[in-house]
Amino acid sequence: MINDFEFFKNAPRLDLHGEDSISAKILTEGFLLEQYKLGKKIIYIVHGKGTGILRKTVHDLLKKMKYIKSYKLDVFNSGITIVELDNSRDK
Repeated sequence: MINDFEFFKNAPRLDLHGEDSISAKILTEGFLLEQYKLGKKIIYIVHGKGTGILRKTVHDLLKKMKYIKSYKLDVFNSGITIVELDNSRDK
């Protein structure tokens, strides 16, 4: 589970500011797959606060992906989703 008090300074991040929902979905899928293949454990997806369309798009996608262990909004910034990848599936 993602610990609220752990900080992952060097965690990869994807910034979706300015993207529409279709582009955001494509970019997020590619980014997640790439980070999964690289063996990353924690990543950040920056979708912004705005109207919540990008957040919903990202969260709907995360719900469907098999190698996502957990995800949640950052407690300090609700415009960021912290994702924990499940790399144990390969082992």
